[in-house]
Amino acid sequence: MNSSPGDMPSAPANRAPSPSLSEALPVWTKIGVTSFGGPAGQIALMHRELVEERGWIGHERFLHALNFCMLLPGPEAMQLATYVGWRLNGTRGGLAAGLLFVLPGAAVVLALSIAYAWYGQAPVVEAAFVGIKAAVLVIVVDALLKVAKRALHGVHAWAIAAIAFIAIFFFAVPFPIIVAAAALAGYLLARLAPESIPGADTAALDTEPVTLGQTLRTASTWLAVWIVPLVAVSLAFPEVFTDLSVFFSKLAVVTFGGAYAVLAYMAQQAVETYGWLSAPEMLDGLGLAETTPGPLILVTEFVGFLGAYRHGGEPALAYGLLGAAVTLWATFAPCFLWIFTGAPYVEQLRANPKLAGALRGVTAAVVGVILNLSLWFALHVVFKTVTATDAGPLRLWMPELASFQWDAALLAGLAALLIFGARLGILTTLAICAGASLTLSALV
Repeated sequence: MNSSPGDMPSAPANRAPSPSLSEALPVWTKIGVTSFGGPAGQIALMHRELVEERGWIGHERFLHALNFCMLLPGPEAMQLATYVGWRLNGTRGGLAAGLLFVLPGAAVVLALSIAYAWYGQAPVVEAAFVGIKAAVLVIVVDALLKVAKRALHGVHAWAIAAIAFIAIFFFAVPFPIIVAAAALAGYLLARLAPESIPGADTAALDTEPVTLGQTLRTASTWLAVWIVPLVAVSLAFPEVFTDLSVFFSKLAVVTFGGAYAVLAYMAQQAVETYGWLSAPEMLDGLGLAETTPGPLILVTEFVGFLGAYRHGGEPALAYGLLGAAVTLWATFAPCFLWIFTGAPYVEQLRANPKLAGALRGVTAAVVGVILNLSLWFALHVVFKTVTATDAGPLRLWMPELASFQWDAALLAGLAALLIFGARLGILTTLAICAGASLTLSALV
């Protein structure tokens, strides 16, 4: 009997047996609570928890899942968690993994949004997150080294990774173009010189084919889950909720390459077109989202809360809470549509050597993209002010030397000692660095 897209796949022979959903839930909760540092840090955390420590999914299959998620609109790390949860425990597992990845950060952002609306930014929270960001920087570097070592086999893979990094960091080439070029390069290499891609694993994954009818049922179900609640809220509440529903649903469809790819557009529309908040407030919201667990795109919740809090009517807090819920729904519900509809097909791509080659090309490019995110994150951790300067086709990120943050650099050094020297875990390192940051803040 054929399995439906939501049925739980069986465990393959080359990894540990799939955990039960009750066994997986604490791990997904831990990942959601500690998923700091943007996509690079979050992917690093999942690799460490799921691949290295528990062996629930193999390294090759983890990268295969990451490749798929990088091709989709929306937050790739959240979609990666959903994908792996689906692989392990079917639709319920994917829902649990995706929701637990988002909800802890969403709860923190909501609490900070309420506090911001009432009191402004809390200095003690900002101080603690200096240490957290410094620790995440080292966690990202550790993961980047491990992923590069395992993913880059042969001179062609290294070349694709290097070109991808140069293209996105120095020339601001759009992410979809980089992915498409890397996929084409991998496809051509697999076709013209298959021996140039050593270690390719083209074995089909362990899922049964799905029918067109099953796919249409899955897609229509999750499309309704996404759209129907937003339509209901738009019809029952003031116009601001229609604007929030339409704008953030639109954003969810075009957010290729992660949140950074659309932040400028979102900020411009939220500030200038809709007037939900001011430009300085938008920057404050981005800062809150960068220093809390979960995807950076959670900044949409901050925008939705303030927009509805100010323009929804009375009681303002209730409308603000509804605005936050609308933006969360519009931002993340589409992710389940993409994953549950597409995953059963993508799982079978590795049976085709040429398509597997294309995905391996994307894998190499992803290493370059993670390096780009890591370097961008490092600059913004160590320097308070970093500006992008265009020189013809070149885009150079120029830190203001006078804005060097000695405390962040010192805390990053401490984190390096804890992770590379003492081999402490992520939670312990984050806690120590947050405590050290608060101590430094109190002393100076």
